Amino acid sequence: MSTANGTRTPAALVLEDGRIFRGSAYGARGRSLGEAVFCTGMTGYQETLTDPSYHRQIVVQTAPQIGNTGWNDEDDESSRIWVSGYVVRDPARTPSNWRSKRTLDEELERQGVVGISEVDTRTLTRHLREQGAMRSGVFSGEALGSDEEMLAQVKASPQMKGADLAGEVSTKQSYVVEAQGERKFRVAALDLGIKSNTPRMMAARGIEVHVLSSASTVDELLAVEADGVFLSNGPGDPATTAHATELTKAVLQREIPLFGICFGNQILGRALGLGTYKMRYGHRGINIPVIDVATKRVAITAQNHGFALEGEPGQRFETPFGAAQISHYCPNDDTVEGVRAFDVPAFSVQYHPEAAAGPHDAAPLFDEFVSLMEKKS
Repeated sequence: MSTANGTRTPAALVLEDGRIFRGSAYGARGRSLGEAVFCTGMTGYQETLTDPSYHRQIVVQTAPQIGNTGWNDEDDESSRIWVSGYVVRDPARTPSNWRSKRTLDEELERQGVVGISEVDTRTLTRHLREQGAMRSGVFSGEALGSDEEMLAQVKASPQMKGADLAGEVSTKQSYVVEAQGERKFRVAALDLGIKSNTPRMMAARGIEVHVLSSASTVDELLAVEADGVFLSNGPGDPATTAHATELTKAVLQREIPLFGICFGNQILGRALGLGTYKMRYGHRGINIPVIDVATKRVAITAQNHGFALEGEPGQRFETPFGAAQISHYCPNDDTVEGVRAFDVPAFSVQYHPEAAAGPHDAAPLFDEFVSLMEKKS
């Protein structure tokens, strides 16, 4: 982007494999380090930027024009922007939307998010698909150095594999989202990086949601006297979530109805004995198909994950809590997209039924969670 006097501030995106993309500074000036990933959503950039699941990631938008609707004060999915850096091709010069309060560029600068524009994001996305998501850095202003200096900083940054990040984005104090209308159920939601729309979706169904820190103990969870337990989305490597996995096992032992999404799907899977692995470049967007093994129905879903559960579509397996099944999968690559237990009331999906922004095909999963609690009550 150009400054007020029309001069262009150079910036560079440096990838771990030595590939460098040049552009102009966008948002704050300085240095940002993180894992370079791409998001295929053509809308919803505000929700993407404020999704805690993107913590420590540099997000590349595949849609060429970003910022057209500016930034408003209603669509944030959390209290702040979580992405480490932002990469766009053609940022809007003037936003046009009745709810817009300021430009995207201004908000990025206000929150100290270092970005880069005027990048050939098509070539960059193809490179990440072929080589995989990798460590990277955005450099501008005084942080812009020689190619060798910038690459050395990128290579010295931490890997996403093995990263324990849920505790960094989780709430420090528990809070309650009241049910809309008559309260029908109470749910304890473990905050591993929860999005604001998730408690709203449950509240609309008469659920009082108690959002708890990821560090909560079994006793603290049980003290809520919840009718159900929810495992949220979140960032990082699920292999690092020993505490959340043990907590989930305790819930399964007590046969409390449980529902998980995204990171929560991986935690339930690990509690049931499945392994996880890092994907080549992950699923990030709002147009990803998922097939329900039981009904054969296809849902178009919103997703954001770079790790996945091991398993085959429709696979049945035994767990310490009885029989279970890989209940959903992505037809693009057969990635596991859901798990269901048969002998205890628990299920999860890898995608986002709260879908902000995104399709609403999966919203009935919240009704399924309600049905699970109704059967148990």
